[in-house]
Amino acid sequence: MNQYNPKIHHRRSIRLKGYDYSQEGAYFITICCENRINRFGEIPVGASLADAQMILNEFGQIAYNEWIKLSERFTNFELDVFQIMPNHMHGIIILNNVRATLAVAQTDDNNDTQNSIANNDITQNDNAKHGQPPHGQPQGIAPTIGDIIGAYKSLVANGCLKIAKSKNITMGKLWQRNYYEHIIRNEQAYQTISNYIINNPTKWNEDKFHKK
Repeated sequence: MNQYNPKIHHRRSIRLKGYDYSQEGAYFITICCENRINRFGEIPVGASLADAQMILNEFGQIAYNEWIKLSERFTNFELDVFQIMPNHMHGIIILNNVRATLAVAQTDDNNDTQNSIANNDITQNDNAKHGQPPHGQPQGIAPTIGDIIGAYKSLVANGCLKIAKSKNITMGKLWQRNYYEHIIRNEQAYQTISNYIINNPTKWNEDKFHKK
C-alpha cells in the first residue's frame, strides 16, 4: 500500500462523485492499522501455507467482536464474509436488500474488481465520522458507510486502549485515518472479492499490507 500523497490523491477524487453511500448495495471495505503495525495477532508460518490461519490476540478479538456487533447497532446493515488480519481487516458490508441489487446489476465490473484487488486500487475514503453513537443510528436517518466505519474504528480503538491502560502500555494511534472501499456491482465481483477475503491468510507473505 502506498502512503497517502496529497499531491497524487486529490481529496476531491477519493470518493465516487455523486454516489449515495447510504443506498442499497454491497461494499468491499479494508481498514488498516497505523503504519501497518501488527496489532491484532499473527499468522504462524507452518508446513503448508494452505493451512495458514489468523491467530487473534486481545486486540484482534476486540476487532472481531465489534465487527460482529455492527449488525446489531445499525438496522439497515448486515454482515457478510470478513477477515481480521495482523495489521488490517477486510469485510463486505451489505446495506438493505443487496441480493436484489446484485441480481439486477447491468454493469460487469469483474475486471475492475480483480484489478482493484491486485493493485489495491480501491477508493480511499477519509470521511468516516468517529462521533457516531455506538448503539446505532439516530432515528429516521440511514447511516452511511462512513458512519458505520467511523463507529467501528472508534469502538475498537477505545476497547484496545482500555486493555493497554490496564497493562500500563502506551498504545499510540491504532488506525490509519482513512479506509478503502470498493462498490460490488454484481455477483461475479462478489465471488471474486469474497474468495480473496477468505483466502487472505494463506497469502499473507505476498500481501501488500504485509510489513516485511
